[in-house]
Order: sequence, then C-alpha cells, then structure tokens
Amino acid sequence: MSDKMIHLTSSEIASLWTGYMNDSMAKCVLGFMLEHIEDADIKPVIQYAYDLSSSHLEQLLAIFEQDDFAKPNGFTEQNVNIHAPWLYTDLFCLSYVKHMATVGLVSYGGFISMSYREDIRNYFSQALNETMNLFNQSSEIAQSKGVSPRHPYIEVPKETEYVDSKKYMSGLNPLNQNRPLNAIEISHLYLNIKTNIIGYKLCISFAQTSPTKEVQEFMLRAKKVSQKHIKIFTDTLLDNDVDVPELPDVAISHSTTKTFSDKLMMFHMSLLTSAGIGNYATAAAASQRSDLMVDYERLSLEVSKLAKSGADIMIKNNWLEQPPGTKDREKLARNKEE
Repeated sequence: MSDKMIHLTSSEIASLWTGYMNDSMAKCVLGFMLEHIEDADIKPVIQYAYDLSSSHLEQLLAIFEQDDFAKPNGFTEQNVNIHAPWLYTDLFCLSYVKHMATVGLVSYGGFISMSYREDIRNYFSQALNETMNLFNQSSEIAQSKGVSPRHPYIEVPKETEYVDSKKYMSGLNPLNQNRPLNAIEISHLYLNIKTNIIGYKLCISFAQTSPTKEVQEFMLRAKKVSQKHIKIFTDTLLDNDVDVPELPDVAISHSTTKTFSDKLMMFHMSLLTSAGIGNYATAAAASQRSDLMVDYERLSLEVSKLAKSGADIMIKNNWLEQPPGTKDREKLARNKEE
C-alpha cells in the first residue's frame, strides 16, 4: 500500500502541524535578520537557516495537499516589518540560530520517533540532518568569532567510582554540607543558564517593540523570570567552586519600532517556554542531588504559570491557533438530534 493511501496518525498530524508553525515563524524572524546582518561570516549561516525554513514549508505544503490536510495559518510576511530599524547585533543573530537549531534537534528527534509512514519519517530525518548541519555551521562560526562559551572544565576521571552512601542523593538538609556537583549536574545547570540568556534578550526586544501594553508587561515579566533563574543556576555553580565562563555580550538595539506582530512574539515565547520546561524536566531527571531536583521542579512550575498567562493573552486576542484534534462526540450526537 502506498504512503498516500495510509492515513496519518495523530502523532504525525501533530508533528507536521507543529513543524509548519515553527518554520513559518522562523522564516519571518530570519528574514528580518537577513535585512540587517553585515558580517560576511555570519550572514551565510543565517541565509542557510532561512532557506531551510523555506524549503521545509514547501515540503510540508505538498504533504498537506496530498493528504487533504488543512494548511495552518501560521505566520507570513504580514507578521514582520523587515524594514524596521536594526534590532539585533550580528552576534546575537548567530547565537539565536545556534539556540534554535538546538531546539530543532530535540524536536525533530521526537517527531521521527512518533512517525510511521515512510514519507513522513524521510521528511523529518532529512530535516534533522539539515538542522544538525546548521548547528555545526553556527557552532564553527561562533568558535571562530570567540563567542562560543564552553561548559565549565573539570578534571578528567582517572578511575571508576561507585556511590557508597545514600548521602550522595541528599541536598535538602541545610545542616549538612552538600556533596560537590557531578559532571552531569554541571552540564545541565550551565545549559539552562545559556538558554535563559537568549530568552531574556528576546524578551527585551519584544517588550521594546510591541505596541500592546499587556504584551509589553508579559515580556518584562518573562525577562525577570529568566534573570532570576540565571542567578539561581549561576549561584549553584559558584557555591560549588565551579567557575561560570563569561558569556558574550549579545546586545539589543534601542529601537522601539514595531518589528514583529504581537501574535508572532507571543507564539515565539510559547515555543521557548515549552522548550525550557522540557530542559528542566530532563535536568531534574538527570540530577542526583535532591536540592537540584526540587529547584528544577519549582522553577518549572514558575515557567508553566508564565506560559499559562501568555496563552490567556493569546486566546483573548484571537492569536492562538488551535492544533488539530478530535471532535466532541457527545456534542455531535446532541446536535444531530436537534
């Protein structure tokens, strides 16, 4: 039986819909960045990312047409003012693309694992490979520019060891001294510092350029949440005598001209908060000190509350596009009777 005769599963529909929404948003942001980037080394990477989003959208539209799948509205050139004044430095654009490539690697890996039809698996496999190339390219350029901070260094192990006490898992008793962080815990703490820095810089730019008061207030609140979490993770590393490498200054301009639509900016924050919650869940599961697990759980709750308030704003303003779902069978039955 050919692929086009096999119905899409709920997971495939969810993955295709999500992919279209994310790529249509990314194309708008990257298109604006391309209008202002001057660095001859960075611009090709941003162009490659833009071309990938454009190609993905074309392939997704072909799948939608083949399967009689209603095309999501997503985002178009109407959601971005590419002629707005410069907003981001070239280095920020590079850091942004590298971060979004990281998010894409996680997403596409999940999409592949939930896909069954060969053509869908092939599409997401190709997208994963392309995103991996984008991540590698952006990483190489960032290293050549000296703006690719490495995770903290620790001594390479010279022998294997086993946990010999239940105290290894403790960390909540203030009367006991916590054991030193292990490499896994350090890596997640530092990763979450980096992702929050990208997030709060975006919040600043979105707050400055949004003409809507409630969106401005939401972005400023999100910025404070990110800064708070950065401090918590940084203090945890420093309290354990682990130095935090200095991160590059990825500046935002003083422009207040509307650049992106409120709908796009709120969707973008929804994407970042979802990725952040996923990062925290992974970090909590991987960490073996109980105080770190508790920190990630309470901070995840804070991010979830932030995401909920953002969703409320989107619903209020009719900006939240509804994902495909099942019909209310009871409602259908009652309407039929009427």
